[in-house]
Amino acid sequence: MRLIFPPKLICQGNGILIAAIRYMPSSVIRSYHYYSDEQRLRITYNSGAIYDYLEVPPEVYAAMKAYQSKGTFLNRKIKGRYSFQKVE
Repeated sequence: MRLIFPPKLICQGNGILIAAIRYMPSSVIRSYHYYSDEQRLRITYNSGAIYDYLEVPPEVYAAMKAYQSKGTFLNRKIKGRYSFQKVE
């Protein structure tokens, strides 16, 4: 897995959140990012489609980061369990 460097700065509320978007070799997922304050997991698929999965607990995100196959984890543990929105 490789990270964007330098980290992307995101203005949020009264402060700045420093975020790194995670990229990895995957046949399904191009990148992912977790917004901990909103418990929102953003997945960018290799097709270019972007989806936000809502109310994903931090421990589920941590388990995804640790799982070797992110696409398999997404299909088994996130899809069908959490609400989602397509990002336009």
